[in-house]
Amino acid sequence: MKLLPTVLANLFSRPATRDYPSYVREPFARTRGELVNDISRCIFCGTCARKCPSQCLAVVKDSARAEGSWSLEFFACVGCGVCVEACPVHALSQKTTHRPVAVARAVITLRAALPARPAKKDKPADNAEPAGKDEPTEKDEPAG
Repeated sequence: MKLLPTVLANLFSRPATRDYPSYVREPFARTRGELVNDISRCIFCGTCARKCPSQCLAVVKDSARAEGSWSLEFFACVGCGVCVEACPVHALSQKTTHRPVAVARAVITLRAALPARPAKKDKPADNAEPAGKDEPTEKDEPAG
């Protein structure tokens, strides 16, 4: 008899769950979802692959062909975001939504040309005289 009020309350109330396929809830603002790589910004350094705890990323830099490839096995990705935080050029980001359901395992591979290396800045020679040495200072003038 103690359960009768609970049974009657549940019988005449709305369900506690959502009808998921027909009603999809908006994700929260900082939800971590699908991993996205802006391949045009990627420098193929491999930091993301080294930091990834699930080892779902592979970065290959082919200097001979001046090409790089970035691969993601999204079934192995746990969505932790460590690779996004480790990327030095911020080429990786995460959407707030997840990938659609898939029935077969797939690997996403992106290829791009290696970025041009920035020109090295010319350093002044160590034996060069500092600027302004041609003009005499108070110490350089002979006492007289």
